[in-house]
Amino acid sequence: MLKATLASACAAALVMSFGSALAQTIRIAEHRQARIEALMTVVPDIEKKYGVKIEVIEYPAPEKEYLTKLLTELRAGNAPDLFTAPRDQDIADMVAAGYLAPLTNEVKGWDGYGQMFDVAKKIITGKDGQIYDFPTMLNVQQIYYRRDILEKAGISTAQPKNWQELLDRAKEIKAKTGQYGLLFPAGLTWGGGAFGEGFEHLIVGTSTPQIANEDGTLNLTGAGIKDVFQFYADLINNDLMPIQPLLEPEPWVVPKYEMFPAGKLVATTCGSWCYIYDWGQESKNPIPNVTSVVSTWAVPGKDGGEHVTVGSDGPWAVNAKGANIEVAKKVLLELGSLKADVAYAARLGNIPDRKDAAADPDFKKLTALVPVLANVENGTYLNTTTGFSAVVDGVASATEALLRKQTDAAGAQKILVDYAKNILGEDAVK
Repeated sequence: MLKATLASACAAALVMSFGSALAQTIRIAEHRQARIEALMTVVPDIEKKYGVKIEVIEYPAPEKEYLTKLLTELRAGNAPDLFTAPRDQDIADMVAAGYLAPLTNEVKGWDGYGQMFDVAKKIITGKDGQIYDFPTMLNVQQIYYRRDILEKAGISTAQPKNWQELLDRAKEIKAKTGQYGLLFPAGLTWGGGAFGEGFEHLIVGTSTPQIANEDGTLNLTGAGIKDVFQFYADLINNDLMPIQPLLEPEPWVVPKYEMFPAGKLVATTCGSWCYIYDWGQESKNPIPNVTSVVSTWAVPGKDGGEHVTVGSDGPWAVNAKGANIEVAKKVLLELGSLKADVAYAARLGNIPDRKDAAADPDFKKLTALVPVLANVENGTYLNTTTGFSAVVDGVASATEALLRKQTDAAGAQKILVDYAKNILGEDAVK
């Protein structure tokens, strides 16, 4: 009897060992400690549910370095099974290169699909109706301003109705406080942020609200493009935004993390993460009572209207050449769970793509994010197309020339057009 029991125990141990050896490993690329910590809150649940082992691969934190490493490994065929794309505009090029597995059936059949905001569904659905990325978190950006400073100086905190009112407000801030009135990111060293945290929010309120045409070409010669560059030129030429920090290697550090907390910069574009990561509980230089002293405006349109720009914050994708594509897709959907979304929101300050987050007890504790979630319903976004990264890089070059006062608005538009044509060809730009 004892021998039989021992034999059974040994057999069971062998089965467990064999099963563990066969357990599939899903490799996930993630970057920045806060994001990794958020991911790790749901890893044990996913491993238990699907009997997989998840290996988290830490990638470089800066977006440019992250994307460079990711694309290098995708080309070599040894990239992780799951990864994020830094920005929406990266997706089209990755799809064209054959790097991303299609997710249409899986995402639309997912039990959380009905809870996704409509704008999130539109962002990820291509012109052909196919889905290749999964935006579990949203990037919701507005203008953040120091309410305490404006009220002390007797300056209106009302929502600016158009660009002229916004510019006049910035001039009033400079005149009454002596501090910089408004920052829109710009320049080469800010990289993709010059577009995604600056230019993008202005262009949607112009006569050229979309850059990507239906036929895949780019509308870069429209009047709206020049109008945006003129707004930048007005800020720069009137000394309303800090210039020198934007020419430094890490241009966001001084204005966002030093000047704004110190009240030396009074308004800046930013996203919901700023309440937590930049100036709140996760900040190295927090603003006391940040949710009381820092408020938001929507970005006004040139001639009116209000715009809250919504984009994917590191949308997840599945490696088309991964060893375990079907299992990776199941893991990807788990990363869209309410638990995962709230974990990322708590550590990063980004907004879940799910409407039911509003009723989640843990999300409700993130009081600064609750009203931002409500704004998503009315969010706007930019369409992208293959080669859109040329627009992003071209905007960085054009705004760099404006910062250095080497050109005017018309010249900045020419820099953008010439750059895109040089990269994509003459026929790609209209």
